[in-house]
Amino acid sequence: MIVNPDIEKYLHGLSPPPHLVLKDMEDYGKKQNFPIVGPLVGRLLYSLIGFGHIHTILECGSGFGYSAAWMALALPQNGKIFCIEYKSENIEKAKIYLDKLSVAHKVTFLQGDSLEIVPTLSQSFDMVFSDIEKHQYTTILPFLISCLRVGGILLTDNVLWKGQVVEEVTDDKAKHIIAFNKTLFSEKSLWSTIIPLRDGLSLSVKLNI
Repeated sequence: MIVNPDIEKYLHGLSPPPHLVLKDMEDYGKKQNFPIVGPLVGRLLYSLIGFGHIHTILECGSGFGYSAAWMALALPQNGKIFCIEYKSENIEKAKIYLDKLSVAHKVTFLQGDSLEIVPTLSQSFDMVFSDIEKHQYTTILPFLISCLRVGGILLTDNVLWKGQVVEEVTDDKAKHIIAFNKTLFSEKSLWSTIIPLRDGLSLSVKLNI
């Protein structure tokens, strides 16, 4: 864990209880040992959408829809999220939860590999959230930048990888994350920072260059 457990507990205590459906999703994720961004990152996503005047979102690696649910709740009624997810069972589970939240009309699922689908997209997006296989992070980055509008926000999850980015590296995923972070911060079309929340979240703004 990156954040001191006492600090994490304090932050959770400050936040009002999540929507009951979000709580059900958190319980499901814990029971299935399925990693999700959690309510603290969820609240950050919700806030960014409100402050950033976000209407269109691309999410790569949607799982069973937890982060998409937070973002869909924040979007205006005419907002839209395109969620790319490889496993059909995750998509079906996500649709059930999103329907319970009355936000299913804002979400379109694209089943398949993000590396194959993203290059085919012609639409530009206000926000892109990436949480795919870690070895794909660096490869997909140019395509994500290409479909992000100027001034748009690119978010990538797990960029501190359990703190292993500052340890002697033995984990292949940590190696991929370290390489990605270097590439991200050297990318001239982005202004990037890392928020040390949960497992680390990078936030990049596309520049007009």
